[in-house]
Amino acid sequence: MDNINHILCVQYGIKVTNKSIQQGGWASLAYKIDDGKSSYFLKIYERKRASTPKLTALIDQYTPILVWLKEHSNLKHHLTVPILTRQKEYTCEDDNNIYMLYDYINGKTIGNQDLTDNQIKQFSQIISELHLYGEDNPIKTEAIKEDFNVAFLEKLQDTLHAANSFSIDVRQLITPYVKPLLEMILHVDQLAKQLKEADLKMSLCHTDLHYWNLMQSDYLMLIDWEGLKLAPVEADLMFVVNKTYFNEFLAIYRRKHLNFSINPAALRFYQEKRKLEDIWEFIEQILYDEQEEQERVNTMKCLVDELKSID
Repeated sequence: MDNINHILCVQYGIKVTNKSIQQGGWASLAYKIDDGKSSYFLKIYERKRASTPKLTALIDQYTPILVWLKEHSNLKHHLTVPILTRQKEYTCEDDNNIYMLYDYINGKTIGNQDLTDNQIKQFSQIISELHLYGEDNPIKTEAIKEDFNVAFLEKLQDTLHAANSFSIDVRQLITPYVKPLLEMILHVDQLAKQLKEADLKMSLCHTDLHYWNLMQSDYLMLIDWEGLKLAPVEADLMFVVNKTYFNEFLAIYRRKHLNFSINPAALRFYQEKRKLEDIWEFIEQILYDEQEEQERVNTMKCLVDELKSID
């Protein structure tokens, strides 16, 4: 019996009859699990990855919010929550990994496809509903409240200043972008200080609304909630402001959020912060993760794409 089978048997009482690798995100592994009666989705965060502590630190804080939303909001058909272990925990772990188990969603990830008209409508309704819930709702959100802390910028800044110590291929890749990256870091830091002093309304935000986190099943499903935050809604709307359907999205959004208008400073903060976060994640992987050669090549390609887009 391999380790995954053992974990599932001991922690969930599931006897695995079939296990197949699924397409996961760059930050985790994923498997479809069958026990002869039901199918499950197993998400595995590897401890060796530099990103894992950040992605798993708040699981016990954000998951109860998802459970509450599933039970008390109009999002019950659009999200999924983890299956509890025998110890009534949201996760289990061993020396190498942290595990989360879900019911399997029979559907397809949107990925690189465009949304259909019906999906645009559902997507708009999902985000409009999510943003109804904020500090004045009976959900404990203190642990996930936005504080505009951008501590990772200091690590990125120090790393850029030390670019001459990188391997030749990484140094050649990053050096042309050091100046614009340092300028963007300064700007994001200034915006963070400005927004920290502002009296901003905050709502529950997914904060990672790309199409790889959307699945079409019987309903449009929003998955991968590691970034759930109580934040200005621009943390989500930055993903749709440049879409061709944004006006349609906004018309649906304003049915629940009357006279809403975007805060330009908050929007710019989240756009630039996300760009720097993605660049830092890829640099971290290259510098600190144990990667096979092809995995490193793929990470380098992703980093190149992100660096080229900062212009």
